[in-house]
Amino acid sequence: MADATNTNDDVWKSDRMVANWVAGTGARERHRSRHRRLMADLLPFDRDEPFTFVDLGAGTGAATRAVLDAFPRASAILAEYSAQMAAEGGRALSSYEGRYRYVDFDLAQGDWPADLPTGAPAMISSLCVHHLPDERKRALFAEIWDHLAPGGWYFNYDPVAAGDPVVEAAWLRAGDRQDPDAEASRRNRSPDEQQRHENHVRYIIPLAPQLAFLEEAGFEAIDVYWKQLDHVIYGGRRPSGRASG
Repeated sequence: MADATNTNDDVWKSDRMVANWVAGTGARERHRSRHRRLMADLLPFDRDEPFTFVDLGAGTGAATRAVLDAFPRASAILAEYSAQMAAEGGRALSSYEGRYRYVDFDLAQGDWPADLPTGAPAMISSLCVHHLPDERKRALFAEIWDHLAPGGWYFNYDPVAAGDPVVEAAWLRAGDRQDPDAEASRRNRSPDEQQRHENHVRYIIPLAPQLAFLEEAGFEAIDVYWKQLDHVIYGGRRPSGRASG
């Protein structure tokens, strides 16, 4: 889907921007790692069961690593369109050699490459769907449904908008109390950090329409499986025994 206002390339295909983002990964991941582990725990597999899952918009593979740690016989296909992020991911995933491969795929486009399989037992996404316009979110969820096996699950970990200024103020107040450095960080962003922030927030929408997109696509067992302030894990399952639509 063409988007004249798209700024994803300016951030995620820039050597400088990606390097700066990676430099702050440690602090971010200390907070997010338990959320990604919960997303892994939601997958319906035995701990020693072999399966191959797809991580959409995989970036450097943080969500993939959580699943591979939880399921030692699992393997991953990481769909990512930024060569810079995939290169960083190759370094971060060095200890998982033989259990993963990257596939070039831009979530903003609807043309799935042949090396992304249909009939996947599970797909995940983490902190990437919010970068897409609403109509592309809707279309993506339908495409995910089509590429899942009957009974296959999809989970997404992402930020959402409040949709109510009073709620948004409460979220901000609580977040600042939990992280005493948050307000100062907002006030003192570098130019690169400000550019990433503006790219980050422009398409974030409330939770309800995203759940509606899942329902429209045909998912069942749709739920908000975890939520804390503006971050959620939601998802659902493709019903068993239904042909692709």
